[in-house]
Amino acid sequence: MPKNPRIAVASLAAGAVLLSGCSGPDAAEDDGRPLVLTTFTVLADIAQNVAGEHLRVESITKPGAEIHGYEPTPGDIRDAADADLILDNGLNLEVWFRQFVETIDVPHVVVSNDVDVIDITGDAYAGTPNPHAWMSPANAQLYVDSMATAFADLDPEHADDYAANADAYKADLQQVQDDLVAALADLPEHQRALVTCEGAFSYLARDAGLTEAYIWPVNAEQQATPQQIAQVIEFVDDNDVPAVFCESTVSDKPMQQVVEATDAEFGGVLYVDSLSEADGPVPTYLDLIRHDADTIVAGLTG
Repeated sequence: MPKNPRIAVASLAAGAVLLSGCSGPDAAEDDGRPLVLTTFTVLADIAQNVAGEHLRVESITKPGAEIHGYEPTPGDIRDAADADLILDNGLNLEVWFRQFVETIDVPHVVVSNDVDVIDITGDAYAGTPNPHAWMSPANAQLYVDSMATAFADLDPEHADDYAANADAYKADLQQVQDDLVAALADLPEHQRALVTCEGAFSYLARDAGLTEAYIWPVNAEQQATPQQIAQVIEFVDDNDVPAVFCESTVSDKPMQQVVEATDAEFGGVLYVDSLSEADGPVPTYLDLIRHDADTIVAGLTG
């Protein structure tokens, strides 16, 4: 699908100049295992669950990073050149990654290839895929399958272990999906709405039977306009939406304006693009998706 210019970020060359003093991801000491490098922390955690003890998995970006506008550093390039496999999300999420990967000779796999893609709505984004497919536990299982296949190709000796790890992890993901659907089953039809700052929940909303509404389509454009806020206020009022939400990597001030203008409560913070540090609220992907599902259910069902 065509790349929309509004999602484009600074080039690798510019990032190298501006961030030449920064280091890449903290690489663990080489212990002889094949190195799998992912573009962001969510993918790294999912990959680690599939890899088990057989592969060393690292993320280019650090916990809490805003993935949409990330600018690779020279240290990132050095780390990537040492990798045996790179995993990226695709769907135009890591626009910076295209230039990044062209400079190195390392195999890479796009883990979203089997996803039933949803396009971002709006004329400015015509034909642009929504990249946040991992926010649906059902889609995350497709990511797991892609990783298990890639790891078996990389390390055939342990293919059975990767398949077993994948099956166990997918069972956990399916449980999150089933629990979310069951918890929302009795919600009145007109209140089955998920209102957020960014349009990052299209896949989760679709698979949970919710209508999605948001202030801005992608975090690259998080300066909310009065028209965008007014449209969300109208949607919340028309549907008697009980709660609205915002993501951890952006300011919730625009959504607080919606709360002040309607009867909706602020339902809480949702996590999308990045895990937290180990001692934070969402150190793993399962923590992240469970937190979001529980927060959404609590807000919408009261």
